[in-house]
Amino acid sequence: MLNNAELGAKMNNLTHLNAKGEANMVDVTEKAVTSRQAIAEAFIEMSGQTLAMVMDGSHAKGDVLAVARIAGIQAAKKCSDLIPLCHPLMLTKVKVEFESQPEFNRIRIITLCKLAGQTGVEMEALTAASVAALTLFDMCKAVDKAMVISGIKVMEKQGGKSGDWTRSDVTETSA
Repeated sequence: MLNNAELGAKMNNLTHLNAKGEANMVDVTEKAVTSRQAIAEAFIEMSGQTLAMVMDGSHAKGDVLAVARIAGIQAAKKCSDLIPLCHPLMLTKVKVEFESQPEFNRIRIITLCKLAGQTGVEMEALTAASVAALTLFDMCKAVDKAMVISGIKVMEKQGGKSGDWTRSDVTETSA
């Protein structure tokens, strides 16, 4: 159990909490406008039959990847409506890509969000990856109820006060 001093020190590291421990939106007014970018990924595992249907476009609902791509882009743009303390951002680029990984019966979803602004775009990239995965689930649930979404994470970020960061503890094929 943390004492009050330890709890206060920990809370000082959490930028979305004020000195009283209350949730608040971070003031980015004085931060410099810089080019910022984040890449995130997610995985959706499914049966081999479902994966083949999605990848060859034979799913009864049509091009499910196109729908998931649009959903991911829309989600990134709506991130501040979904995550209470996120700033509304003027994104300049949102990219959603899909990589078939038949050896794992899954699709890897890779998202990129970019802007020139005062705060990062990690949450937007994560939201895009999450919603693209959820959309794939929704589009395919009638033929495969056992799908699993996993491995939602930031892979890298560029720009801002803290500089560039790349995930080094995960390989491309891990979930």
